[in-house]
Amino acid sequence: MTQPLHPRPQLTRTSWTDLCGTWQFAYDDENRGAEERWFSRAEPFDREITVPFPPESAASGIGDPAYHPTVWYRRTFTVTPEDRAGRLLLHFGAVDYRAQVWVNGQLVARHEGGHTPFTADLTSVLAEGEEQIVTVRAEDDPRDLAQPRGKQGWKPGPHAIWYHRTTGIWQPVWLERVPETYIRSLRLTPDLDRSALEVQVSLNEPPREELTVRVRLLLRGERLASDLYELNGAEVSRSVALDQGRLVRDHREILWSPRHPNLVDVEVTLLRGEEVLDDVRSYTGLRSALIRDGHFLLNHSPFYPKLVLAQNYWPESHLAAPSADALRREVELVKELGFNGVRIHQKVEDPRFLYWCDVLGVLVWGEAANAYTFTPDAQERLTREWLEVLRRDHNHPCIVTWVPLNESWGVPNLERDPAQRDYVKAMYHLTKALDPSRPAIGNDGWQLVAGDILGIHDYTPEGRALLERYGTREAVERTLTAVQPGHYPLLPAARVRAGEPVMLTEFGGISFAPSQGERWWGYGTVQDEEAFLTKYAELVGAVLDCEGVAGFCYTQLTDTEQESNGLLHADRRPKMNPARLRAINSGYPRSMPAEFLIETHLAAESRDDEVPR
Repeated sequence: MTQPLHPRPQLTRTSWTDLCGTWQFAYDDENRGAEERWFSRAEPFDREITVPFPPESAASGIGDPAYHPTVWYRRTFTVTPEDRAGRLLLHFGAVDYRAQVWVNGQLVARHEGGHTPFTADLTSVLAEGEEQIVTVRAEDDPRDLAQPRGKQGWKPGPHAIWYHRTTGIWQPVWLERVPETYIRSLRLTPDLDRSALEVQVSLNEPPREELTVRVRLLLRGERLASDLYELNGAEVSRSVALDQGRLVRDHREILWSPRHPNLVDVEVTLLRGEEVLDDVRSYTGLRSALIRDGHFLLNHSPFYPKLVLAQNYWPESHLAAPSADALRREVELVKELGFNGVRIHQKVEDPRFLYWCDVLGVLVWGEAANAYTFTPDAQERLTREWLEVLRRDHNHPCIVTWVPLNESWGVPNLERDPAQRDYVKAMYHLTKALDPSRPAIGNDGWQLVAGDILGIHDYTPEGRALLERYGTREAVERTLTAVQPGHYPLLPAARVRAGEPVMLTEFGGISFAPSQGERWWGYGTVQDEEAFLTKYAELVGAVLDCEGVAGFCYTQLTDTEQESNGLLHADRRPKMNPARLRAINSGYPRSMPAEFLIETHLAAESRDDEVPR
């Protein structure tokens, strides 16, 4: 039987065991479980749940959306003599929000952050015999507005633009067998200016003997580069040189872009002499993403992002994908509708989704799930979780922009509070300090305090208004200072422009008129498919005709709970012919440089044709 896609595609080994499926489950509404030592007892677990689906969802087998701030999980697993030969690791993709993990009654991990992974080393707590017991306590207070929660509602049910909650385990859980000293992480950063790949290999501990690391880069099975490094500590960083002439000559076959999503396989082997101690597989995409002269550049060529807002929420499973195949299908739908990217909204997406964006060629704007209050606690919690996001997803070539804050969520008084403005600036500069290889936006949509891109959210339902506001560069300057599309000033008085491109990072939001009794939240309505396509063509056509706009993000990909303004129904059925949408999205943007238009149309073979015709 073929093993499913690895839950962590950026760092894989062959020896892993999926622990998703049926677990025992219990609510702990009175928060007595820790004191009563439920981690060493079986009788409190009176239900079963299907992991990794949250208990609020139907897919979990429970489907109870009421307030349950503390939940417990329990299951057994077996170990083999091979599992005991080195170390045995237990991985969690994401547990919302605080987690404690016990194995055989021994505490092995604590973690805070509902969207990021953590790992426990079980080696020292394994019991005799094959059967072992793992117990998880998850705490997710529905009313805690200092918690980075994104679009998860704090009221009993969905309301306005907030939805059912996702509590507890909502991404895969798996076991992995590793040696005593093993490769803990890889950091891969392409540097096209220097024709190199920066490689950082980190071990779990400093080696106690002479060890070496071998790195091999392969493109469709052909070796691009190979190198061998001695280890003097737990970490080694090297620059792997690539063939500069080939990068230039064969860029379509080597560089990564949505049209040519070439991926380079990365093999990293830990050696003691000739003996292989650890062997991991990863991949990278050789590409650059930067801002210059009012344009977004991919691989040093002007590129026009045509994004769609994706909340990646499913009615039957909430933030958790209903299956691994559903994640691939989500990416395929983005491409079928004629977009070249997604802006993941108020969610840190499953690494398997990012894998398919890498493989199929879809750009991603990575965004944090925000809190709603501005307190030292809220700032610390979001910052800590964001650091883990940057670390987890650094290697994905599809991610081309970071967005730590959206629409002033958690910083509601930016205009008058210097501390809140300083926090936005700090998040932007922290992001750039840790990852200078990508653009970042401090606060997308409103009150553009700091960022490489001026992302504006404008839900006017009229194409004429979009042209008035952004049709020329002069109009854009007036809009930035005098117009308030989201009822907030866009630029603070002290902000000095530095050539940042302007993008409409949320617009549209048009819905079919809701049926009788249907809850609805949208930014304009039409009566049927033909009226929708006419309005969609009007809005997208206007944006493409705006000389002052360098990219867009349409709201949104799918209906989400009471928001019925998706291009697809919540079950992913198209609302209209995808080919007609794709034809509208294929229009050429007026803001692209004239010389690029000429070269693209008349001499496409001479350079990387990044912009869809």
